[in-house]
Amino acid sequence: MNTTQFNGHTLRLALAPVTRILSQAVCALAFLFFGAGTASAGSFQVIPVRVTLSSGKPIAAMTVRNTGSEPAVLQLEVMSWSQEQGKDAYTLTKEILATPPIFTVPAGGSQIVRVGLRRPPDAQRELTYRLYLEEVPPPPKPGFQGLQMALRMGVPIFVPPATVQPPVLAWRIFRTREGQFEVGLTNNGNTHVQVANFRLVSADGGELGTQQIAGYVLPGQSHNWPLKDIPASPSVASVHLFVQTEAGDVDGGVINVEQNSLPCREQ
Repeated sequence: MNTTQFNGHTLRLALAPVTRILSQAVCALAFLFFGAGTASAGSFQVIPVRVTLSSGKPIAAMTVRNTGSEPAVLQLEVMSWSQEQGKDAYTLTKEILATPPIFTVPAGGSQIVRVGLRRPPDAQRELTYRLYLEEVPPPPKPGFQGLQMALRMGVPIFVPPATVQPPVLAWRIFRTREGQFEVGLTNNGNTHVQVANFRLVSADGGELGTQQIAGYVLPGQSHNWPLKDIPASPSVASVHLFVQTEAGDVDGGVINVEQNSLPCREQ
């Protein structure tokens, strides 16, 4: 079985009898903007697209809707979410309870899923998890051959620390050997940052371009994004960086363009 990752979703492909057509599988690749209130994957939707739990609110409810024409069987899996060298890492955890663990949603119907925190919040740093909802393909119809699609959606779950610090973000910009700009962020705060858009302006105020991206940087972690849509002219020595995040617009300031990965500038 082949597995493809895309923006927190997993698309599993296998040559086998199927009961889901290809167009439904393509829906699993829907782009999730940070402002969206509904996430869609194939024939089901999830509201909300992320969950925040705390000691004062240890339980939250989510609604799963089946927008397809056939019943959908879904199973739940909760993973602890961390990052290592800019890449997401997941391990099974019992710190979050999700129920019911497996359920059937009739065509056009909905199901309430409840998630609960089973440990105290960390005093210093945000806890991060993902709740995965995976479609269980039904038995194939007699005589039908094709491509099997098992759709999987990951919903972030955040547990803030007792005291949330103001964001401490360190930015860097450098020119790669391929002649592209690359933006790096180190999150020195104690909660996550979600980035959605970069805008670069030259020192004389001219627009260099914008780059749409989608990504989380967890507390204490770093991530780099290549800006393939913005030409990196060798004559540009510094740029003014503007960033769109889920918490609002951020002015990253004027940053010197380096030829390699030097320590970030804090903002």
